[in-house]
Amino acid sequence: MTLQTTSFTILGAGLMGRLLAVALARQGHAVSIYDDGGPLAENSAARVAGGMIAPLAESAITEHGVVRMGRHSLTRWPDLLAQLNAPVFFQQEGTLIVWHRQDAQEAARLRLQLDKTRSVVTELPAMQVLDSASMAQVEPALAQRFAQGMYLPGEGQLDNRQLLAALAQEMERLGVQAHWNSPKDPADFPADHAGWLLDCRGLGARKQWPGLRGVRGEVARIHAPDVTLQRPTRLVHPRYPIYIAPKQDHVFIIGATEIESEDLSPPSVRSTLELLSAAYAVHPGFAEARIIEVASQCRPTLPDNLPAIRQTAARQLEINGMYRHGYMVAPALLDVVLEVLGTGGSDLASGFDLSLQLL
Repeated sequence: MTLQTTSFTILGAGLMGRLLAVALARQGHAVSIYDDGGPLAENSAARVAGGMIAPLAESAITEHGVVRMGRHSLTRWPDLLAQLNAPVFFQQEGTLIVWHRQDAQEAARLRLQLDKTRSVVTELPAMQVLDSASMAQVEPALAQRFAQGMYLPGEGQLDNRQLLAALAQEMERLGVQAHWNSPKDPADFPADHAGWLLDCRGLGARKQWPGLRGVRGEVARIHAPDVTLQRPTRLVHPRYPIYIAPKQDHVFIIGATEIESEDLSPPSVRSTLELLSAAYAVHPGFAEARIIEVASQCRPTLPDNLPAIRQTAARQLEINGMYRHGYMVAPALLDVVLEVLGTGGSDLASGFDLSLQLL
């Protein structure tokens, strides 16, 4: 990093904005951040998420560059979390994929897809196909219900809300000037504004970034004392594939839905029933679980469903389009931005096939 000490104004205090604020403040820069919500990130897509870092599992719906970003992020998250004062739940026990007998054909297609990804992104650990005996070793709680599965070693997850809170605390400790409930637009700052302006507002940047749209996601947060899962589990299903991400103290995040809509109303009865019914189909212990929250949010998505970074003025960058992969790609995007700020370019970006538009 060769960037001389300067000032930064960051628009948007979601996941990307907070990571950048902390990283830049640690380097000695003066940082101010503006957000339309508060420290809890109640208006951010980062608050309504499973917090999974699962590059091979996500390769079923995304490009190889995003998969490489995920691999990079898996190595970076432990370092980033270790620098925070507040503890953040993080595990790297892999991903389990299961299916019911009637969905075996769908699972076979998925297996072929994952094998194809590994042939291209060779740094990914090899997937393991499980029979009933190995299933009992990997995830004993599901062995009676599923006689086969796929195990993707090395994949990880974190507690997104613990992380957002820890980053807010770290910003305060480092002297970041946080302006909560204060939405700002690049036009609110003069053209000769001192320092850098970094726009991380997600959907808030629609006026500046044509084609940016919202993709709605819905998750249930439940407490299930009768369920113990060692790692995130995904259920293959042609209509509502779900993930179940176990957090601390028998709290589980259940999610699946992906709707082309910017509707921010609460989840529907139908989608909630589908989420909870699918979870019960994975483990009967979810029947007595208690619902903590059912929430929805819209993820900022560009036309190709891929993230991008672009420079719109001499000292102005926009980072957007993390779609459903925010926690999987954020450390990679962070490192690219820091590289651009320090050197004027990025070798990392080309390795990630990342759209990097610099002046």
